[in-house]
Amino acid sequence: MAESKNMNDPFETLARILLRCFVLGYVLVLLWFAVYLNAGDLNNRIGKLFDLTPHEVGAINYCGMAMMKGTVLIFFLCPYIAIRLVLRKPS
Repeated sequence: MAESKNMNDPFETLARILLRCFVLGYVLVLLWFAVYLNAGDLNNRIGKLFDLTPHEVGAINYCGMAMMKGTVLIFFLCPYIAIRLVLRKPS
């Protein structure tokens, strides 16, 4: 049994890393959302530099946040769940 425990150690480490990446990714999305909400005038000035309307700036930000959220889910949470299901001991 000691051999199987040693074989699972890299997967346990990988699962912990994936969980931390997932949490940090969501923190980044929440930070992006908070900054976007509190920087209304700055968003409009940056949008004018690129000849964008406020609606277009908002759409770009919300699409970016949605893509980031989806990427974090697919690349960090799904592998974490898969590793945990494989490492789970049979009942």
